[in-house]
Amino acid sequence: MTDMKPRCAIVAAEFARSIVEMMIAEASAEVAAAGGELGRVVRVPGAYEIPIVAQALLARNDVDLIIALGFIEKGETQHGAVMGQVVHQTLVDLQIKYRKPVGLAIIGPGATVEQAEKRKVDYARAAVRAAVQTWKELKEL
Repeated sequence: MTDMKPRCAIVAAEFARSIVEMMIAEASAEVAAAGGELGRVVRVPGAYEIPIVAQALLARNDVDLIIALGFIEKGETQHGAVMGQVVHQTLVDLQIKYRKPVGLAIIGPGATVEQAEKRKVDYARAAVRAAVQTWKELKEL
């Protein structure tokens, strides 16, 4: 069954658009390199909105895995840390609920723009590789 191509979707935050647009391009290229099929790319305002769209996509029969892309910038308060915790935990819970991988490429919380610029390509590509590999392993179980 691992001969099948994983049907992938991307959910991307529009916050820090220049960073995330590059992440979308890199993740899309990695999906193709991994032999996957990219269906939808859905953009949401920020990382906080990713989980609700992720849930809708994971519930679809034509989506095998999703890639979550975003950036939670370091701020002056704990807002980003709290938001990051909630978003990350919800995405973990969703992948368990639906038994479909979520490739996580949300930089931060607490990262600077400079750090995000350095990480954007590697994070996006690694998230796709992890999700595709996990999908393949799940197919074998």
